[in-house]
Amino acid sequence: MASTKMYRAAAIGRTGGGNYGHGLHLAYQGLENVTFVAVADPDEAGRKKAQEQTGALRSYADYREMLASEDLDIVSVCPRWTDCHLEMVLACIDAGCHVYCEKPIAPSLAEADRMVEAADQAGLKIAVSHQGVYLSGFQAIKRMLDEGRIGEIQAIHAHGKEDHRGGGEDMMVLGTHLFNMMRYFVGDVAWMSAHVTTGGREVTKADAHEATEPIGLVAGDCIHSYFAFKSGVAGFFSSRRNQTGGNLRYGMEIVGSNGMISLRGGTASDVAIYPYPLWNPCDASQRWEMLEFPEQSLAAGNQLAIADLIDAIEQDRDPLSSGRDAVAALEMILGAYASQLAGARVSLPMKCREHPLES
Repeated sequence: MASTKMYRAAAIGRTGGGNYGHGLHLAYQGLENVTFVAVADPDEAGRKKAQEQTGALRSYADYREMLASEDLDIVSVCPRWTDCHLEMVLACIDAGCHVYCEKPIAPSLAEADRMVEAADQAGLKIAVSHQGVYLSGFQAIKRMLDEGRIGEIQAIHAHGKEDHRGGGEDMMVLGTHLFNMMRYFVGDVAWMSAHVTTGGREVTKADAHEATEPIGLVAGDCIHSYFAFKSGVAGFFSSRRNQTGGNLRYGMEIVGSNGMISLRGGTASDVAIYPYPLWNPCDASQRWEMLEFPEQSLAAGNQLAIADLIDAIEQDRDPLSSGRDAVAALEMILGAYASQLAGARVSLPMKCREHPLES
């Protein structure tokens, strides 16, 4: 990145209400062309801690006061809870600031659309914290796929963590990463269908409920989704509550005409390739080969995301994980409910932008 401008950054947190997400207020550390100016948090103890962590020059109880008082270029909207994203992001845009927002971007497509449209009208950028696409391991996998290391990509099988949040909450909290990654690898979805159940029976609107945290309505303890990508690739997502295996379930298998790639975890820490066109567990000579990439954390992904956001600002392009990409990932989540309730496939983008589970 050849930027010579010094950018002024700040962060909005909400201790006790989504906090600072996955450390989005710390994303500017180590970037020589960024001065971290201020942090806002209504909780006094949380505000003091965040100021100490970031070295912010000033702190505010009200983020609106911060936006009005400071001359800022970029603001992190940090809370995990999505109930505040719309008002915070729109306030940042009104103040002329580019935004780095925690995922998922919004509880509904209507709210997500408002953010993206406001940014477009103001000539500003929104990046969303789907950190995986920025990490070197996933970048290397993308190059391998583009170079044909496993031949023509035919299918992607993605899985949530399938812990106590398995089903709807798992799909919203972690599926957003997986769906963003699937699109990064193989492009847009043309249409999708899904089967959503709870306790073995079909989900209806009456099963809608708030998740463990306020991230919008969810439903179901078992979800199976199918995605027809425009590239011809078949995509699958599954999540079932309280399965064994812990974090090792979280990830995907990418199936090609000449092999497979398996990745587990959110930082490409466990990646293997099966360089054979036919899965044959009876042939001991055909084994998975582990792939090693430089170890990077989600914190590194946040820093890379800010560097990319600055480059996107200067090159007038979309960030690598943009607000538009986050909307498309959210459609793959909410489309599951739309399909289940209609008993039919759903074309993307969806015409109805409200949450399918809302009355």
